Parts: sequence; C-alpha cells; structure tokens
Amino acid sequence: MQKNINGAAFTRMVMGASANLDLNRELIDSLNVFPVPDGDTGTNMGLTMQSAVRELKACKSNSLPELCDAVSKGALKGARGNSGVITSQIFRGICQVLKEVNSADVKTFAKALKNATDIAYGAVSIPKEGTILTVCRMMSEHAQSIAGKTKDIESFLTEVIEKGEEALKLTPELLPVLKKAGVVDSGGMGLVTIMKGMYKGFIGEKIAVAEPEETEVKPEVSGSVEHADIINLGTIEFGYCTEFFIINLKKKTTLADIDRLREYLMSIGDSVLVIGDLEFVKVHVHTNNPGQAITKALQLGEVDKVKIENMLEQNRALIKKYEAEKKEMGMLSICSGDGLTALFKDINVDRVIEGGQTMNPSAQDIADAIIQINAENIFVFPNNKNIILAAEQSKSLVEGKKIHVIPTKNIPQGIAAALAFNPDLPADQNLINMLHEMDNVTAGQITYAIRSTKIDGFSLNKGDIIGLDNKKILAKGKSGEIDKVAVALIEKLKDSSHSLINLYYGMDVKKEDAEALQAKLQQKYPDLDVELFYGGQAIYYYIVSLE
Repeated sequence: MQKNINGAAFTRMVMGASANLDLNRELIDSLNVFPVPDGDTGTNMGLTMQSAVRELKACKSNSLPELCDAVSKGALKGARGNSGVITSQIFRGICQVLKEVNSADVKTFAKALKNATDIAYGAVSIPKEGTILTVCRMMSEHAQSIAGKTKDIESFLTEVIEKGEEALKLTPELLPVLKKAGVVDSGGMGLVTIMKGMYKGFIGEKIAVAEPEETEVKPEVSGSVEHADIINLGTIEFGYCTEFFIINLKKKTTLADIDRLREYLMSIGDSVLVIGDLEFVKVHVHTNNPGQAITKALQLGEVDKVKIENMLEQNRALIKKYEAEKKEMGMLSICSGDGLTALFKDINVDRVIEGGQTMNPSAQDIADAIIQINAENIFVFPNNKNIILAAEQSKSLVEGKKIHVIPTKNIPQGIAAALAFNPDLPADQNLINMLHEMDNVTAGQITYAIRSTKIDGFSLNKGDIIGLDNKKILAKGKSGEIDKVAVALIEKLKDSSHSLINLYYGMDVKKEDAEALQAKLQQKYPDLDVELFYGGQAIYYYIVSLE
C-alpha cells in the first residue's frame, strides 16, 4: 500500500477526477432541482477540471509544488458557474497545503481537505448546508478523525469517499427543495465523483472516457478590438521585425542549408518564417540582432529588399495612445442572444461576452474581456446568478484595474444597471446608483420543463410551459401555451408601482407572435406601457421586466 502522494500520483489523481466527471456529466446535470433546460452543474465542474488538466499537462516539472501551482491556476482560470467556482476553490485549498511538501502523507492530505473546506465556504457570501459545501466539510472532518489511524492513502481515500456518499444522502434532509424534487445535491454528487476519480487515478485504474479537447472554445466577445493586443503591450522580447529575400542562391547552397538557416533564426528570435527553394527564399524573423540574421543569410546567396521595423518604438506609440485614450469607467455585460447583445451595445456597454444558461463563461473569459476595456474602473454585469461567483473570481486574474461586480441575476437587472451609468459621476456613485436601479426591476422568464416533477406547488409534465422569477415557478401551462403562461406570470409579478412592461422575445418566438402578445397585454393593462424587444436568447421564450 502506497503511503504518500508524489507529483506523479497527484497528476494521475487530477486527471482521474476530470475523466470521472466527464463520464458522469449528464447524470450530474440531471440532478439540478429546477426542471428548466439549463441544468449544467456537471458541465461546469467538468470544464473547470479540464482547464486544470490543461495547465497540468503544460507544466514542465514533475515536482508536487509546481504541479499544485499549475492545477490551482488552471482550475481558477477555467472556473465557471457556481459549482465550477467552488470546485476551483476546493482545489485551491488542497493545493495550498500539498505544495508545501514534496510528498504528501495521510495527515497532510487530511489537512489539505480541511483547508479546501475553509476556502470553499469563504468563497460563498451566504454558505448553504445541503450543498457541495456540506459534502466537502463532512469529508474533511472525517479525514481528520482517521488521519492518525490510517497510514496508507488508498484506505484513507476509500473511507473519505464513503463519508462523502453518506453526506450526499443527507443533502435532501438539509435542503427541503432537494427533498421535494427527490434528488441529492448535484454539486455534492460532482464532488463525490471527483474524489472517486482521484482514487482511481491514485491506484492507476483507467477511466474509459474520451479525451477532452486540448483547446477550449472561447465565448464570443463583442466590442471594440482597437486595443486587442493590449495584453502584450510592454512585453516585447524581440524588438526588430526583419524581412528580406534571398536571391541568386550560391551553387553550393542546398535545401539543408535553408533548413539550418531556419533553425539559426529560431535561436536568435521568434515569429520565424523561411519559405522557398534553391531559386528564391523569403525570410521573416523578430529578433534583437537583424544584422546577424542578414549575415547568416548572405552565406546562402544575395540579400534583397531588406525591411527592418523597430517594434519597440511602435509599441511605445501604442502604449502612449492607449494611456491617452483611457477612460475612468467602462462596462462589461454577459448575455446570450444577438438582440440582447445589440441592446447592451446601444446603451454604451463597452464589451459583451456571449454566455448565460448552459454556456457560462469562465473566470478567465471574464478577465480577458475586462483587460480589453481601456478604463480604470470596470463595472461587470453577470446577468445570471450562476455567473456572479465566476465574475468575482476574475478579479484575481486582472491587475491594474478596479473591478466592480454588480450582482445582476437576470437581463432586465443588467439593462437597468447599465442605464443608470453616468460618465459625469465618480465610480463609487455610479456603483450605488446601479445597485439601486437593479433592485427596482421585477423580472421573470418563460421556458419549458425538461422533466416531470412536483415543485413549488405545481405538478409538471415534461414539455409544460413554465413561468418563473429568480426564486420559484409562478405559472404553468401545457405545451404550446406560451402566451397563457406569460400573461399569468405577469399578473403574479405586477403590483401598483409598475408603469412599464418590457418583453424580450427569444429565438424560438416569431415576431408576429410576440407582437400579438404585446397587443394582448396592452389591452389587459391600458394604464401601462408595453414595450417589445428582440432578444434572440435561447431556452427562454420571453424575458419579462416590470418597472
């Protein structure tokens, strides 16, 4: 029995965790309590772990401390959705402890699980029992209780996993909504799945699952690309862009000589391009020694049409322009749908990340978009309760900017917050105004049930149309009764303070049908203005706001 976790074992454990999540992703997704088509806990946790694995594979070392740094960094960069962010924090806690040693024994790993619990609880503003947090806590407490009795890692992990499964079975008793739905917590199931994968990785058991893609599909980001390379400004290693042709090659020159020229240029620069044959060769290289590049080329033949550009001076000019154009404040929004993207652009949001239900952007995606906005203060509108944590985590990936995450839980709140922006006011006052305006919006959505269940006092059949606010289902109808449910939902949401109803119709709703619903609502509420907008969002037939 192996008594320690070294770098190689830890690598197998992380890769096993990722593979086991991929294998069970659909099962974990299916455990989401709300029967709406955005159950993505397993997907979010899986993508978070895939990012950790990519960083792990890129690590050149096999030492435990360096591998821990890679996993912690990768998990944070890939963290998406609440479950993914908590997963990243669990691994951050584990890695913080393991990186202090070259080989971890049972007591060290128990300490790592305790640290993981502390950090995961700290990442959530209002921790809720009956969730992944409970499962993590109970496993770590059990790990500490047996650490002095169990010496080998294999037996230790087996007992910890058994406690995790016991904790998972308790989640419906701790969270009534789970008990009503007849399911265990999806995040807790994901964590148990991770631990089982780590165990299998530790003992060397292969998990039959397709290899994850090596390159991650990045969400589309809309906005100005004028400063798209700002991330690299000030980091130029090779200062001179050097281009020339080699003509009239010497008779003794061979194709091998051309290959050796390419290899030499790669040793003194980057962005090397050497193409051609014994008749004509084109050369491009970024280097600090253009003279050496040309001298080497002269050994093959004559040099013609030499062009050398000082990229350092170009870079200084770009930095100067960037600094001169920097604004005090900028805005970033996250949404799904071309119509909603256009709406946010129309109200002066600088950049929009394509994301939302079933397509949550990672913390790194959000950080990258923030960096591209040329402003000192950035207001971020997640517009989804499952993206707020990732937006908060993105702050640790960005330097030199003040990031203000406005905790918008839906599109109407995001639009209201963006409309509250006033460039003539200081950032702190804009922050107050945005928080105030988002709380003045009442929002709802119309979608469909993906499974039969009983929840919030309704007996739902798969395919039923449902209307919900951010907390619960308020209206339902049979398949096809979209307008009926929309009217019933608005009736539940409306109060005497409202003077405006906004309808944002999705990609699956025809314009004429949306206009018919608008007319119906206008007739029902003649004292209210009913506005219609094309949102183009998937999953939700309508997003509704009342102000």
